[in-house]
Amino acid sequence: MKSIYQNIFLGLALLMAWSCTDALDPVIKSDPSAPVLMTPSSGTSLTLTSEQEMEEVSFEFEEVDYGFSAAVTYTVQMDLVGNGFAEPLNVVMTSKSPAKINYGDFNQKLLTKGLSPGEASEVEFRVRSRVSPDVDDEFSETITMNLTPYKVALEFPKLYIPGDYQGWNPANENTVIYDDNGDQVYEGFVHILGGSGAFKVNEEPNWDINYGDDGADGTLDANGDDIVAEGVGTFELTVDLANKTFSIADPLYWGIIGDATAGGWDSSTPLEFDPEENVLTLTTDLTAGLMKFRANDAWDNNYGDDDGDGVLEAGGADISVDEAGSYTITMDFKTPGEVTYTLEKN
Repeated sequence: MKSIYQNIFLGLALLMAWSCTDALDPVIKSDPSAPVLMTPSSGTSLTLTSEQEMEEVSFEFEEVDYGFSAAVTYTVQMDLVGNGFAEPLNVVMTSKSPAKINYGDFNQKLLTKGLSPGEASEVEFRVRSRVSPDVDDEFSETITMNLTPYKVALEFPKLYIPGDYQGWNPANENTVIYDDNGDQVYEGFVHILGGSGAFKVNEEPNWDINYGDDGADGTLDANGDDIVAEGVGTFELTVDLANKTFSIADPLYWGIIGDATAGGWDSSTPLEFDPEENVLTLTTDLTAGLMKFRANDAWDNNYGDDDGDGVLEAGGADISVDEAGSYTITMDFKTPGEVTYTLEKN
């Protein structure tokens, strides 16, 4: 008798477990329809002006039916015609249609993508829907627009990187990293040439929203433990703010080398760090001759100047020092995607 009751109880338990699991495990459609971008219509032309910077562009679309009530993120993406969205730039995100962006912010996106002020360019747009990292994204068909941006200083979204290396000052506008592609991935450099190597990631020039790393696992935690860079040098820092993760590349310790420098072509003279300006710098005597920048006393990472324009190129041409004397040299990593230098005679 006891065995019969046990079997009945086990059967009921299994039935209840199956019913609960079925109720709590929604089934995603095998073929959810892609979003449909309805407006603007393909071929639309738009000239942006600073006087209308608060007017809005509205992207209206049909939302995706995943077969259950889902928290969907829709992202309007753009790329230049012919790129096939190989490097899409995220324009605006929303949880429902329409997605709106004002002319001022839209203009910044166009300049970020390389459009020339005052010139009409063809740009493609699509809508991406994302419901989970485990589910394939859905994309609308593309539309083409002819867009003319206006001239204005280019501004990238930024994160503030206070740390021991710069006096734990979150308001220092020089020690920041930038999102130059509109995808909430921020990149830049942290120069740690001494101290504890500790720093944090802040959303504003204050301590209201700051991130550390509890457990040193590469995951950002609100008000978490200090992030500590291992070693000494210039670290490339990448922060994925959307997924709250970060990574730090191996450090590079930069110096100058060449027959114009104290060490000739045999050894590098190390650069120092200016924490206020966030640049590598050195005041030293140079002779007439040639020089370059290189890292870690090796040629794997070296910079020269091919065009004489103050912008450094990897493996670029030797830099000429025309006259002997005392010089102040700077190496600046602050501009996204660009390394610059100055060579000023004192």
